[in-house]
Amino acid sequence: MASLPPPSISSLLFLTLALILISISPAFSTSRQALDDHQDQLTKTGFKVTLNHIDSGESFTKSERLYRAVKRSSARLQKFKEMVSTATQPELATTVYAGLGAYLMNFSIGTPPNSYSGLMDTGSDLVWTQCQPCLECAPQSDPLFDPKKSSSFSNVSCTSQFCLDLLPDSNCNPFYGCVYIYGYGSGITSGFLGIETFTFENVKVPNVTFGCGLFNLGFGTEGLIGLGRGPLSLISQLSEPKFSYCLTTYGDAKPSTLLVGPQQVAVGANKTTPLLQNPLMATFYYLSLEGITVGSVKLPINKTVFEIQPDGSGGVILDSGTTITYLDFRAYILLREQFISQVKLPLVDVYNVTGLDLCFKLPPNNASVVLPKLIFHFTGVDVDLPTENYFLGNSSIFIPGLGVTCLAIEPSFDISIYGNVQQQNYMVLYDLSKNTVSFTPTQCDKS
Repeated sequence: MASLPPPSISSLLFLTLALILISISPAFSTSRQALDDHQDQLTKTGFKVTLNHIDSGESFTKSERLYRAVKRSSARLQKFKEMVSTATQPELATTVYAGLGAYLMNFSIGTPPNSYSGLMDTGSDLVWTQCQPCLECAPQSDPLFDPKKSSSFSNVSCTSQFCLDLLPDSNCNPFYGCVYIYGYGSGITSGFLGIETFTFENVKVPNVTFGCGLFNLGFGTEGLIGLGRGPLSLISQLSEPKFSYCLTTYGDAKPSTLLVGPQQVAVGANKTTPLLQNPLMATFYYLSLEGITVGSVKLPINKTVFEIQPDGSGGVILDSGTTITYLDFRAYILLREQFISQVKLPLVDVYNVTGLDLCFKLPPNNASVVLPKLIFHFTGVDVDLPTENYFLGNSSIFIPGLGVTCLAIEPSFDISIYGNVQQQNYMVLYDLSKNTVSFTPTQCDKS
């Protein structure tokens, strides 16, 4: 889907006018309230949430799912690039761009609680769901959230720090509070900020600031749970420094897992690498990538290729919502040359089916193929990937009938992204108190 242009001031005024007509009692909160006993429970135990791939419930073929995932990844990459290029332009400060993720999680909102699902996204911050009375909403099976029917709902005022973090208070409605507009790679959500009780797998989390979306265009989901580094993300609001996810093999349609809280066990230091921060792109988690090895050949990549640049460009983003990995083209060219040299199979062009650049024709009769190793050398840890984490199609897992295997890595300019296929069957543990991330090989469908 094509990217949408930034919302205009007229759309803000239209939304504000619509909000004036909403009969919600304006119970304001100018700051976060003290956490109650449920928050104490969260601090002690955390919670576990089941994740399902966004396409797992649909009747797509495996090759169609792959093609859709690659296209979503490409759109997400473009939006990440736009975020970097506009980071220093004040005229765009009221519009935040991010990319849609790939994994859905279930949660409940309000008192009494109502059940919903939303995308888990480490590449954005805002938590939001579709709300009544909706001006434009994606179809959903669950009733839209109605703030009037929840005893725990309150509006976020224009002077709240959460509102100031999202947009200038000049765009705030003085009666109904903080009006927001938040853009993604394929859509946009607009509405007002509220404070509510969220429930994750029977663990109640009060006082979560979230977006009540009244105008939601370009989505096929009920909402989104942002897990980025910005102040509006769920992780930042909980002040919980540890969370992790374990993603099952793409194409298996088996559920994955998200864990939030201190019950998680840190892995050994040899599996841990620093998380870097980009001052101009506060939302993203960055990795320190020092090199790449294909087979027995360490690629002659200049160490500056993967560094974050002073203008905010460059760097390697660790992302749960991008399916494949994108490498700076200077590194990708060297990687591609090595795979072509070492893989003793004929090249084949099936880009129109897979959306992937480098594909090889598999031998007939499912003859076994030995493919070169791929190792990512992060600071302090070498991640030696299983073949299925970088070659898609081997054993006809992803592309039945084509008889090909494709490298799940594409070229990029300016920024690189370490995608979720490369993370599958690893427990990926973020420890924000130490600014580290750990990769532990795990059979995620049994974790």
